[in-house]
Amino acid sequence: MNPSTAQAEVIVDELIRNGMRHVVLCPGSRNAPLAYALHDAAEAGRVALHVRVDERSAAFLALGISKGLNARHTRTGFAAVVCTSGTAAGNMQPAMMEAHHAGEPLLVVTADRPPELLGTGANQTTMQHGLFGPLVSTTSFPPAERRAGQNAVWRSLLCRAVVPLHAGGPAHLNIPFREPLVPHRPERDQPEWPESLAGRPDGGAWTVTLGPQSAHGAGGGAALAGLSPRTLVVAGEGPVAVLDGVAALAKRVNWPLVAEPSANAGMAPTLVGHGMLLLNSGELPERLRPDAVLVVGRPTLSRGVQRLLRAAGTVHMVADPENWPDPQYVARRVCPGLDDTDLDGPAGHALVSQADPEWFAAWRDAGAATAAAVTGFLAAEEWPTGLHVARDLVDAAGPESVVFLGSSNPIRDVDLVAGGGERPLTLANRGLAGIDGAVSTAAGVVLGAATRHDGPPRGYALLGDLTFLHDINGLLIGPAERRPDLTLVVVNDDGGGIFELLEQGEPGSRHGFERVFGTPHGADLGALCAGYGVPYVRVRDREEFVAALAAVDGLQVVEVRVDRGRLRDLHDRLRAAVRHALSGA
Repeated sequence: MNPSTAQAEVIVDELIRNGMRHVVLCPGSRNAPLAYALHDAAEAGRVALHVRVDERSAAFLALGISKGLNARHTRTGFAAVVCTSGTAAGNMQPAMMEAHHAGEPLLVVTADRPPELLGTGANQTTMQHGLFGPLVSTTSFPPAERRAGQNAVWRSLLCRAVVPLHAGGPAHLNIPFREPLVPHRPERDQPEWPESLAGRPDGGAWTVTLGPQSAHGAGGGAALAGLSPRTLVVAGEGPVAVLDGVAALAKRVNWPLVAEPSANAGMAPTLVGHGMLLLNSGELPERLRPDAVLVVGRPTLSRGVQRLLRAAGTVHMVADPENWPDPQYVARRVCPGLDDTDLDGPAGHALVSQADPEWFAAWRDAGAATAAAVTGFLAAEEWPTGLHVARDLVDAAGPESVVFLGSSNPIRDVDLVAGGGERPLTLANRGLAGIDGAVSTAAGVVLGAATRHDGPPRGYALLGDLTFLHDINGLLIGPAERRPDLTLVVVNDDGGGIFELLEQGEPGSRHGFERVFGTPHGADLGALCAGYGVPYVRVRDREEFVAALAAVDGLQVVEVRVDRGRLRDLHDRLRAAVRHALSGA
């Protein structure tokens, strides 16, 4: 089987699983892989196939079928129209405009030339991504390759692409195919495909997206399907109210919860302190391995989380059903929210009756062992390290404060060493996780929080030196402007410390490391702060640091210098200490 044929067969199968009942096919060369796959599916009785030679008429035929399928606003599936590249795709525009304004679920699937032909003058080649302008979004597929790992990608991408159809609107799939465009023939010697191309064994869609009514209907049965007593909840940044609902549910069914700092889950009843460090310290012991994982929000910090999701039997996500975080294409269901009222139906009653207190107890004990390991480890290390500073800042800030965490190491340090319990409101720029604008964002967070009815909070920010320097003009505040009550803690390791912990920092990969990754700068932070008229102090021990944090009055900068050369070894030894603690827990 060649790559284009494999991809086309998967796409047609997953479209049918997602509700494609009829398809109108326009003949062409570049869409030949889809034509073969659709013909086979029609012969098997899985979809109704219609063939038309005029693309404009074909699109309106599919629109009419869609109207017939969904008359009286009862969603019974959708119709698609499939064409080749070039002007054939352009002929779909009138029907797409009508579908958009009429609220009809019409899917247009356009075959395309591979990206290496774009802009070369190749025959029937134009820019097809975004062809239908602001009315309809395009999902462009990657070209197929002969390698494993693509089946889940193709199926998950398609499930994302058809979400607008379920909401009552059009969608556009653009699929570039490389030659050969016809299926493997027996007389041609072709190797076997390197992975299974099967979909979910129950015949359903790869990822099921649920709106509020379908998620909460019948006691949340649709959203809870596949979850088990040994479910682990993983929380990343997201709406606090959504997390609160899941936390209430987790309490009733004894599901442990681990959370990133910006999830603000400190008071969740089943929170496991240091849970993310536990996930990052190697393979989980058998007693802690979940059968299912429920992801809330958008976790972005930990490779341990991604390793967990890859190994989980079932992954459900509580997120926006039109934009869920799933870079590994493992999600089985996506719903906008869950809470303890979803346990009132049959599926919920079953989970409550089967709840396993020993499951949460095992995670609670592992969290306690990890906390003890962290405490002992930091006590034995010379102050300061980024881990020390992160722990001491969170402890000193208190629950009435607001803390902004810079990207790269600061937020990860807090993630590793801050335990559970009542914590300050913790915020970060995790949308794209860049270091841009961190000083200004931290100032804005404090100014915005100060307008709340409960009064101005004490404000802190934990930043790396490069993050601080990248937005040092955030200190430029005119004399007539209000200044935030904000202490900016800068952990200065003279460069890009995050790279010490990545592949670039491995012993065998350090050729040219200092110049192109470490990027030492030698900047005098005190002199820079003086130029902006901002109070500055450099602290050298923990006592000075805690004292500096207590003096929150206006804007100030506190610098802590640490040794970047210790970083990789420090983190390796911390994870080893946690593994040792878990082996004896």
